[in-house]
Amino acid sequence: MNKAALDAYWDHFRTINGITMRAIAAVPKDKIDSRPCKDMRTPKELISHMYNSMRAIADGAAKGEIELTEQLDAAAAAKLKTHEDVARFATESWKAADKAIKSLGDAQISGMVKTPWGVSFPGFVCANIIYDEHLHHRGQLYAYLRQMDVAPPMVWDFENNAAEYQPKQVQKI
Repeated sequence: MNKAALDAYWDHFRTINGITMRAIAAVPKDKIDSRPCKDMRTPKELISHMYNSMRAIADGAAKGEIELTEQLDAAAAAKLKTHEDVARFATESWKAADKAIKSLGDAQISGMVKTPWGVSFPGFVCANIIYDEHLHHRGQLYAYLRQMDVAPPMVWDFENNAAEYQPKQVQKI
C-alpha cells in the first residue's frame, strides 16, 4: 500500500468514525457507567478502549512501535467521569489518530511496526487493525444501545454525520 491508497482508505474510515460518534452521542447520559450486557464493559469502558486503542495504534505506526496495555485502557477510562468527558476523549483521540496516520510517509507505511502482540506488521496493517477493531467494538456499542432501547444510527447514513465526518463529495462548506 502506498500513501495515496492509505489516504483514501483512511478517508473512508473518517466517515465510519462519524457514525460511531453519533452512536456515542446516543448513549443516554445516565447510562455511561451501566452494564447493558452482562459481564461486558460499561459504555464508558468500551468507548475508552476503542479510542485509546485507535490512538495508540496510529501513534505506534508513526513511531514504529505500539505501546498499548489493559492498564493504559483502564487509566484512560478512570479519568472519564461524564458522558461529555467520554465524547471529548473520543473526539480528541480521533484527531490524534487522524494526525498520526496522515503523517505516515511511504517508508513508515511499508516499514515494520513492533506490537505488544508478539508479531510485527507493516505500518499500513496498523490502519487495518484500527479499522477492524473499531468496527468490532462499534458492533458492541450498537448492542448496548439496543439493550438501552435506543436505536443506533444506520451504518451507511454518512450524510447525516457532522460535517467533518461526511463524505467529501457532500461536505457542506
